[in-house]
Amino acid sequence: MAPRIVLLHATPVAMAPIQAAFAERWPEAETVNLLDDGLSLDRAKEPGEISAGMIDRFVRFGRYGHDMAADGILITCSAFGPAIDRLSETVPVPVLKPNEAMFRAAIAQGQRIGMLATFGPSIGTMTEEFEDFVGQSGRSATLRTILVDDAMARLRAGDAETHNRLIAARAPELTDCDAIMLAHFSTSRAAEAVRAAVDVPVLTAPHAAVDRMRALIETAERA
Repeated sequence: MAPRIVLLHATPVAMAPIQAAFAERWPEAETVNLLDDGLSLDRAKEPGEISAGMIDRFVRFGRYGHDMAADGILITCSAFGPAIDRLSETVPVPVLKPNEAMFRAAIAQGQRIGMLATFGPSIGTMTEEFEDFVGQSGRSATLRTILVDDAMARLRAGDAETHNRLIAARAPELTDCDAIMLAHFSTSRAAEAVRAAVDVPVLTAPHAAVDRMRALIETAERA
């Protein structure tokens, strides 16, 4: 039977990029989409650390996904790091943060990493995750992040072209980096525009995440 991967979404704009990545990299997997867009709306009202109540709510959301006979759970929103950690402690299947695999690819490119983000509340948790990952890897790397104001609002309004243009316009500020990460699944749609604006390697989260989840599942199957 095909492995069932439950995708937890906190915004609908993350759904198309990850579905496209699965279609390209792991079409055999059975994907199930769970969306609670109230999570991102309410997370935006907590610009600092994620609250205990939000963590509990996210864990309940993830446990519902596990109850659907999930073989793995992939989160597509980057603003819930501590909640994802808690979820991974409560379910017996692989739980993958959205950017773990992209971080791995970024530090393979060098020590100076840039990131283009469009959702402010995610920057703190992503920075902590990046620093933790770098520490665990034993490598040395630094992260510089640019928040692209208004891009997310344009995308949610259906204007993907302006979303992509706004992100690409800020990319040249990171040309001294060894790699540029597009912070969210939703920003991956701007990859072509960003690559046209800079010569730096541009990394996106969805394809890296699919490859990492597939490796985790196949390793578990062989065990």
